Amino acid sequence: MSSETKRGRPPTRRQHLFTKDLKSLMFAFGDDINPAPDSVNVLEEIVVDYINEMCLEAARIAGNRNKVKVDDFKFALRNDSKKLGRVEELLVLQKVIADARRIVDCNADT
Repeated sequence: MSSETKRGRPPTRRQHLFTKDLKSLMFAFGDDINPAPDSVNVLEEIVVDYINEMCLEAARIAGNRNKVKVDDFKFALRNDSKKLGRVEELLVLQKVIADARRIVDCNADT
C-alpha cells in the first residue's frame, strides 16, 4: 500500500494511548488476562479510527464555527440512540460531579 491508509488519510504515528484500558476491557469481556498484542493493536486501531471519524463528522457539522461543540457530537450520534443516551448520561454525571466539587470547595473555605 502507498503512504496513505485505506481511508485516504496519511498514516498517523501510533502511540498506544488506549492499550492498558483495552486490555482491561478485553479481560472484563472474557478474553485472557494478557490478550494477544495483535488483538489489542487491531482493537486500538478500530477505536482510534472511530474517534477520528466522529471528530471529523462533528467538525463537518460545526461548519464555519471555530470550535466544535458537544451538540455537534450529539447531532452526529442522533441515529444511534444507545450512544446518544450514554453521552447524555455522562453529561449529567459531569454536572453532578462539578456541583459536588463546588459544594465541597465552599465547605472547605469555611
